[in-house]
Amino acid sequence: MIGAYDHDSRQLLTPKVVHDKDGVDDPHDNPSISLDESGHIWVFISGRGAGGRLGQIYRSTIPESIDDFEHIHTSEFTYPQPWWIEGKGFLHLYTMYTGLRELYFSTSRNGREWTPPTKLAGIGGHYQISEQRGSRIATAFNRHPGGDCDLRTDLYYIESHDFGATWQTVDGKNIELPITAEDHPSRIKNFSAEGRLVYVKDINFDHLGNPIILCLTSAHCHAGPKGDPRQWEIAHWDGEEWQFNLITQSSHNYDSGSLYVEGQLWRVIGPTEAGPQHWGQGGEIAVWESIFPGNSWVKTAQLTQNSVHNQSYVRRPSNSNEDFYAFWCSGNTDSFSQVDLYFTDRNFQNISKMP
Repeated sequence: MIGAYDHDSRQLLTPKVVHDKDGVDDPHDNPSISLDESGHIWVFISGRGAGGRLGQIYRSTIPESIDDFEHIHTSEFTYPQPWWIEGKGFLHLYTMYTGLRELYFSTSRNGREWTPPTKLAGIGGHYQISEQRGSRIATAFNRHPGGDCDLRTDLYYIESHDFGATWQTVDGKNIELPITAEDHPSRIKNFSAEGRLVYVKDINFDHLGNPIILCLTSAHCHAGPKGDPRQWEIAHWDGEEWQFNLITQSSHNYDSGSLYVEGQLWRVIGPTEAGPQHWGQGGEIAVWESIFPGNSWVKTAQLTQNSVHNQSYVRRPSNSNEDFYAFWCSGNTDSFSQVDLYFTDRNFQNISKMP
């Protein structure tokens, strides 16, 4: 389903069904959204492997409207991360299940005809998070030793400035695809040597254009005290080397938040505080702030408290205004429950629960 926030009326529009998954209740099938330069809304719906659950692409029939969507394309992709580059089209980063979770990308001038998959990385498998600045596409990813995603570790970074024709390390050195070596120039930290697991959360860029990666590191893949300490960390390229700094700690590997950069002010909003389902994903939502270059962090606000259910998965909208600054959900992580969605303005004065 797709919804929208009308900034003129400050009202949420009634959500519309884009695609019926016909009984599939696997969260791997979550969709992603993108806008082209004409204002058409694109929805990339994740599949799961090459069987009967292929990825689907839809486009709104009317620009800037969620009233109606047309089916555009079907192909194999999971975890879609589409980026529209003005004047060029889509560069779509995604995962293919090849026996492993390997990273690929395709490009399209119009969203209808796509290039064959190009393999980005295959060091046993990966999860990635990506971001865009103009024609620049950046991705950070971990690796899965022996193909086991429960052992995800290490941190890698690459970027492209030419619609995927070439890819570079953060210091501008061209690399050959696919990345298949564990000890590759794109690796920015060998967490496996420290016995740490890595969960990538967000990418942003500082006011100089240097990348910042938000991740959570853990001692164990299972929920509960084995994974402690679970550390929210920032990896920041200072122009010469990667700097790592600790933000805070929380209680679950899938605690997820977003990184905001506003000039020299950096913010992380996420479920870093203890919630009612302590060892479950999420908790209470807090705001952490730092001033460039992010060496130390201070909690400046707590957006939720005394919640009945855990709050989690704070998302940063792209190109939104101050009314719709962050959104997240709540739910009982110990049993099936109603899930509520929330959003807040930039000043955290109006926290609203969606109908």
